[in-house]
Amino acid sequence: MSFPRYEAYKNSGVEWLGEVPEHWKTKPLWSLFNRTKRTGYSEEELLSVYRDFGVIPKSSRADNFNKPSDDLSAYQLVEVGDLAINKMKAWQGSVAISNYRGIVSPAYHVYSSQNKESSRYLHHLFRCNEYIAGYLSNSKGIRVNQWDLDPQQHSRMPILLPPISEQQQIARFLDRETARIDALIAEQERLIELLKEKRQAVISHAVTKGLDPTAPMKDSGVEWLGEVPKHWQITRIGWQCLVGNGCTPSRDNLAYWENGDYPWLNSSKVNLERVIEADQFVTEQALKECALPIVKPGTVLIAITGEGKTRGMATITEIEATINQHLAYIEHEGINLSHDFLHDWLSANYLRLRYESEGWGSTKAAITCRDLRAFSLPLPPMSEQREICRFIKKKVSLLNELVSQSKENVCLLQERRSALISAAVTGKIDVRGWQAPTNASPANC
Repeated sequence: MSFPRYEAYKNSGVEWLGEVPEHWKTKPLWSLFNRTKRTGYSEEELLSVYRDFGVIPKSSRADNFNKPSDDLSAYQLVEVGDLAINKMKAWQGSVAISNYRGIVSPAYHVYSSQNKESSRYLHHLFRCNEYIAGYLSNSKGIRVNQWDLDPQQHSRMPILLPPISEQQQIARFLDRETARIDALIAEQERLIELLKEKRQAVISHAVTKGLDPTAPMKDSGVEWLGEVPKHWQITRIGWQCLVGNGCTPSRDNLAYWENGDYPWLNSSKVNLERVIEADQFVTEQALKECALPIVKPGTVLIAITGEGKTRGMATITEIEATINQHLAYIEHEGINLSHDFLHDWLSANYLRLRYESEGWGSTKAAITCRDLRAFSLPLPPMSEQREICRFIKKKVSLLNELVSQSKENVCLLQERRSALISAAVTGKIDVRGWQAPTNASPANC
């Protein structure tokens, strides 16, 4: 899809905006919107401003973990057509015109509309790359993640305004084209989830049923595990492994951290396939005085705290290290258990482990070392464990490649979406002659 440029351009006079079509005008934000603070509407629906979705009901997203205040009386009312801004994340794109009535955090900025411009055009304009750069230049603070959008500077930001007919045409064009791209992104995201489910199913089946579909089976004696190959042993992790967890030495004691050279691992490491290096280090004094465990290479590490209930969170360390209290180490003893098989078993059954832990009375979102020791473990012969792990590695590698490709496709589509919005709302392309294809849905054209 290609579009012509406008016949003539002029310098906008704004560094982050650049050249704009010659006949377009600008007005300061304060002439279009008034800052407002309407409170006392605690019965209204809670809204959030998302970088990717704009203003939406908080309840519509399962990934919003920000807990609202118990007292909502100070939350601000947002009307349809209002401009809502997360002042600490404006520079990330958390700015939008609302299509909903509801309430937002007292920390947000809310502006009521005082104009007759196209709200859909303004919605796209305020969220384009150039305006995000403008919010960044008008934000202040010591740390990037704590920058606030300065209201006075923001109120003076120039708003780029084509004639109203062009605004409406740009909005129609972007509404349709972004819907088309969003549909393609959704398809890729669904594919990613299906591939992840397939990956989990491959691992789970291999470590519970083996690779030989003709092998005689037996009742495992564990209700949720069901049947396993007849020649497999049913044991418990604690009967085969040493299990323990670590701690975090006091950050106030410099003797524990300053010039430390012994690797110390936190729970972020379970997101890695293998741990090959540490980001933080403690001293020998910390090791002795805090009774930190020495974790050998080849040991399985698993997350035991937090809300990670949607994925297996285990890894294998390839370095000698110690760990914090949010990790447990599982070190196999003897020669009857492969650490790769143990890792795959825990990855496949992490949700079951969480369920068993909570069922045994855990009051926090945590797995205890006792839970780990008591957890069931089917044990094939060592040669079969190795064969299963080779099979899993091969299958998972193929599925991971497909997931990576789909994620790359999503990134490309998101980049395309952002570039298209920026080009249209800043006049880099002329869409006045664009017409929506007839008899075609956005997802199919």
